[in-house]
Order: sequence, then structure tokens, then C-alpha cells
Amino acid sequence: MWQLYHFPLCPFSRKVRLLLSEKGIGYELWRENPWEGRDEFRAMNPAGHTPVLRNEERDITLADSRAICEYFEETSDKQPMINGTAAGRAEIRRLVALFDENFHSDVTGPLLYERMKKRLVLRQSPDSKALREAMRLAHEHLYYIDYLLDHRPWLAGPTMSLADLAAAAQISVADYLGGLDWAGHDQARAWYSVFKSRPSFRPLLTERMDVIQPPEHYADVNA
Repeated sequence: MWQLYHFPLCPFSRKVRLLLSEKGIGYELWRENPWEGRDEFRAMNPAGHTPVLRNEERDITLADSRAICEYFEETSDKQPMINGTAAGRAEIRRLVALFDENFHSDVTGPLLYERMKKRLVLRQSPDSKALREAMRLAHEHLYYIDYLLDHRPWLAGPTMSLADLAAAAQISVADYLGGLDWAGHDQARAWYSVFKSRPSFRPLLTERMDVIQPPEHYADVNA
């Protein structure tokens, strides 16, 4: 059995969870607070970041969400998430990088720092200017999602792909932290509502942090 070391609001952990669930691969969740820097965890991933996936019986340890996703794309034929032509696969990987890097740097990362880490770890108040900037940039990313969905059924093309999983994982964390204003983003909101209704996504929507609660609309598949 695979053991996934994750943090509930880590969007990269969420991306892996979505992939595993869509492919029907069983796993157990083990919570890891990355800021604690446990020696045992760093032995599995010297970078000290979640997610890490471990299979004791097979003596396999996988770290980094992209590496994990690529591993299961190569070893599992069910529900391929990097598919299509060479150009199509390149587009999927481009969008995965955009959400993993740009969306996270602009939106999810600052929100996690200001509304989660400052509260739980640093015991500081959030910077309202940083929050406003993250929410402004969130609008720009949602406009781009609107644009993509004006031309395609899914973000990267005709079928659901890893690009959709990567985007939904980032958006779900930003939405949990109250960092998204969906007004004027009908295409993006409709796409995300479809994702929220998928069986793979429902466990994410039911989880709660002890001291950080999401907005009321967070788990509503019609919102």
C-alpha cells in the first residue's frame, strides 16, 4: 500500500491525491507538517517538502508532485492524464508548470504564508497589502482560465488532463483561504463546479484545518 505524506493545504499534495483517485490507486494518508523538519521525513525528501509517496513493500520512495504524477503515468494505463499527440502532451505539461509555478507563486503561496503560516507558525498578523495583491493576481489567472475554456472543453484540450488536476488543486487551496472572487469568471466557475462534483475531489472538500475554516461556499458544488 502506498503511503502519502501530505499537508492538507498543500496544493501539490492535492494534485497527487486527485491523480491517484482518478486512476483508482489505493493509498493511505499520513499528515506531515513541513515546517517541523522531521529527520525521518527529510530522509525521504531532503528538500523537506510535501508530497512524498512511500511503498514499504516495494521499497519505493517518490518525492515531488510532478515526478510522482509522471511515475504513475508511466506505470498505470488507467485514466491517462498526459495524453494525445506530442503537441497536446507538451501543452498539458506547459499548463501544469504554469499552475504549479506561476499560480502558486502569485496566489496560493502568498495566501498560505499570510493566512496559514503566519497564524499557525509565526504567530503574526497577515499583511493586507500582500493579500490584496494575491487576490488581484488571482483574477488575472482566472481570466486566463476563462479564455482557455472559451476555446476548449478542458484546460489543455478535448479531455480532462493533469493540467486540470494541477489547476483545481491550486484553486481549491486558494478558495479555502478565501482568496478568490468568482465574480465575472463564469467559465472558470462552471469548470471548477464540475471538478468539485467528481468523487476524487469530494474528500478534499470535506477536510478542515483546526483553526482555519473556509468560506461557506467552499464545499458547495453549485457555488
